[in-house]
Amino acid sequence: MTTSQTPTFDTFEGLFNEAEFVYRHLGSNDTKQADLLSAIGYDDMATFINDTVPEAVRLHKDLELPVAMSEHAALAKLRLMADKITVNKSYIGQGYSPVRMPAVIQRNVLENPGWYTAYTPYQAEIAQGRLEALLNFQQVCIDLTGLELAGASLLDEATAAAEAMAMSKRMSKSKSTQYFVDDRVYPQTLDVIRTRAKYFGFEVVVGDFELAKSGDYFGALFQYVGREGDVKDLTEVISAVKANKTYTSVVSDIMSLVLLKSPADMGADVALGSTQRFGIPMGYGGPHAAYFAFSDKAKRSAPGRIIGVSKDAQGNTALRMALQTREQHIRREKANSNICTSQVLLANLAGMYAVYHGPTGVKRIATRIHAFATAFAEVIKTGNGDNQLSVVHDQFFDTVLVDCGSEKLATQIFENADNVGYNLWRLGDTQLSVSFSEISDQQDFAVLTQLFVSKSHDLPTAASVSLDSAHLRTDDILSHPVFNSHHTEHEMLRYLKSLEDKDLAMNRSMIALGSCTMKLNATSEMIPITWPEFANVHPFAPLSQMGGYIEMIDSLQEQLKAITGFDDVSMQPNSGASGEYAGILAIRRYHESRNEENRDVCLIPQSAHGTNPATAIMMGMKVVVVSTDDNGNIDIDDLTAKCEEHSANLGALMITYPSTHGVFEEGIRKICDLIHNHGGQVYMDGANMNAQVAIMQPADVGADVLHMNLHKTFCIPHGGGGPGMGPIGMQAHLAPFMADHTLIPVHNAQRGSSAVSAAPYGSASILPISWMYIAMMGRDGLLKATNLALLNANYVADKLKGSYPILYTGKSGRVAHECIIDIRPLKEATGISESDIAKRLMDYGFHAPTMSFPVSGTLMIEPTESESKEELDRFIDALITIRAEAEKVKSGDEGWTLEDNPLVNAPHTAAMITDGEWSHPYSREVAAFPLAYVREHKFWPSVARIDDAYGDKNLMCSCPAIENYM
Repeated sequence: MTTSQTPTFDTFEGLFNEAEFVYRHLGSNDTKQADLLSAIGYDDMATFINDTVPEAVRLHKDLELPVAMSEHAALAKLRLMADKITVNKSYIGQGYSPVRMPAVIQRNVLENPGWYTAYTPYQAEIAQGRLEALLNFQQVCIDLTGLELAGASLLDEATAAAEAMAMSKRMSKSKSTQYFVDDRVYPQTLDVIRTRAKYFGFEVVVGDFELAKSGDYFGALFQYVGREGDVKDLTEVISAVKANKTYTSVVSDIMSLVLLKSPADMGADVALGSTQRFGIPMGYGGPHAAYFAFSDKAKRSAPGRIIGVSKDAQGNTALRMALQTREQHIRREKANSNICTSQVLLANLAGMYAVYHGPTGVKRIATRIHAFATAFAEVIKTGNGDNQLSVVHDQFFDTVLVDCGSEKLATQIFENADNVGYNLWRLGDTQLSVSFSEISDQQDFAVLTQLFVSKSHDLPTAASVSLDSAHLRTDDILSHPVFNSHHTEHEMLRYLKSLEDKDLAMNRSMIALGSCTMKLNATSEMIPITWPEFANVHPFAPLSQMGGYIEMIDSLQEQLKAITGFDDVSMQPNSGASGEYAGILAIRRYHESRNEENRDVCLIPQSAHGTNPATAIMMGMKVVVVSTDDNGNIDIDDLTAKCEEHSANLGALMITYPSTHGVFEEGIRKICDLIHNHGGQVYMDGANMNAQVAIMQPADVGADVLHMNLHKTFCIPHGGGGPGMGPIGMQAHLAPFMADHTLIPVHNAQRGSSAVSAAPYGSASILPISWMYIAMMGRDGLLKATNLALLNANYVADKLKGSYPILYTGKSGRVAHECIIDIRPLKEATGISESDIAKRLMDYGFHAPTMSFPVSGTLMIEPTESESKEELDRFIDALITIRAEAEKVKSGDEGWTLEDNPLVNAPHTAAMITDGEWSHPYSREVAAFPLAYVREHKFWPSVARIDDAYGDKNLMCSCPAIENYM
């Protein structure tokens, strides 16, 4: 290839251009990178990297990965894996069911970057669309459970149940350390509960209702519907255990609650479960949004996020995340949970399913599911001829448990079903369960009846409800106008578009959030997640049917091992916080295997993410804080003293690298050696891994375990606050202690090592995204990405340092992949705060950087490798102009006062700008169009600055009257 303006190509390598995606992903080509380097005083990338990344941690070798593949080649290779997956019709049940996602929702939410590239709605004024969608989700949960409040989703049903256990201890007045679990609970739920309980110091007691009533427990968990499909009224047992100061939680099938009496009507304090049945594919286990509903008195003890209704500066209804003081970034080791991510995208999908179908639609679906089960049970009872078939339970919702009378017959039916493309669930030697779903049809009914009674039956004309009337709910559900207004496709399409237009996502502008790595989520990476082979298989389907899925997961594990240097990888953790938990769990199990249970001290730098101390506390460890020096590095002297003080009991150090302050610490190898010399293990937080890939390896510098945020470094989208995946890499000595699964063995894990998530491979259906990213970037592309991420951050820091102090740098004056600008001197001089700057950036069309973390009064900026020089310059111009605006406040130019200026009044809505009266000392032009490019690309915040205090003092987390939206 020549370097002329119009290139010519003289080799097939150049014509095929297999590495084309690398340059689609990177924001700047070689010429623009040269401009960036020149702007900060460098002639070449190598010299810049030498000044930025300490020699002591450099890898100095190529990753053991293939070179880049083109987008179509990577898709073709993944297609070959998908073709090795057998998609049987699933009648397994056990907490997962086939669904139909409405096409209008799939195309306009799941496949729409306006929804999936958005960030957690911390800046609520530019997140009103997804906040409304989450409020809808909460309303669904409130309506169906009958409880007063609900959160904006948790990770999965099993971890939600474990959170209910921890919350029960916070809420209960009982002094007991025993927790009762209904023996009708799903095995995967019990598995996760046992993991959590051990390190909380709780004893899990599993049994029937009589045991529940006779014991002394701080909390009790009941399943509704049971794992065998049986429906039991819990009113009497809940009343009995509550009389003994026991806090009660009910795990409920969300679809069954459309018909069944609500948990609140039976006296439950908490109701929880999965919303997968509301239009979310099974996805080999996830991602799925768990719901968590509770009473008003528990609102400060509940885990996860809550969306609340508040008011903006103009007195209009506005939504926000309420009671954020409960979150771990503020409360740290005193937090309710280490949960940092919810399942926002999945909660939005589930909520929209209810919006689209409405109360009539969901009742039709739920009734159809139950009527199928009822008709099937009737055939078993009346049409089995000489066979000794019987229906075990008279009261059921969707699942019919059949006792076949003999192991031989059960095996024959089970195998015959597999042979004709149906998966059943075997509950015992002679028992098979058949779980009907939204997609069950007449053909399925004929096949299933043929399998069991040797004669196919047609569906009866009449659809019967066999549930006793005492089990059925009599109250209205989904009565709010939002669930009764959007049932045609054009109405739904316009509603979804109206919400999307209220949100600022990456399809509009860069989101330069430090520690959050909001990078390109390429379309080719997203395409495979809706392929039926990845989307429509049950997590407990026979492994013989999952060859291609396991091949893809194994391949991704090998990619991650090559990148990190670790000996093994566990794919089970379904969020970064879950990865933290799984990593510390492996360390604790390792110490226990060596009879060193006493090693329960966890050293954590004062700059660490709030999830770190919260995780350590959940794992039963004692948190000891280590000081940081003036440059943001760990204070080695203080670390040494703490190691010596706690040497006999030192379990772990949790450290983020590069540091939370955005700096490569020179002494990381020395730090790791020091911990090891005192018998501890090094847990590395992977939040900042975008600065590491192909330049250094965590295992090489001494880390024993690391969680990888696939929703950061490896391109799984944030989805407005989730989904995420947080797999962990481990050295060989820790690998045997990774989480296993009670139903599906996880390779390399020791049998009996309990789980951290409901499914063996967490949220498996989104793993193809990261596989595609790594395959398309290849060995060399990943290095280019890291180099450019570092370069972009240093370019931003260099251009801003004349307007804002850069808080921390390395010894060469360089930052890593993010930089922290200090707003405190500006606030002291002008009165303008970091919050004012964050809100004013909305007027410029930008989402604010991370605010007041890890240092109060600062903004942490991470531009990533995906942003172009032009976009970086627009962002830089905005911040420099805002600085000039703050100086006008200080000087009082043009009558600008601290009480009335464009920063404290920001953001400015279209209604504010077009209001007939304008009494501000600055013009409407300055308010709305502060720079020329804004006029061409204007994004209007839909509400003015939100009153946070009002929302917390007047907490409401259900849908307000429709008039409030008009």
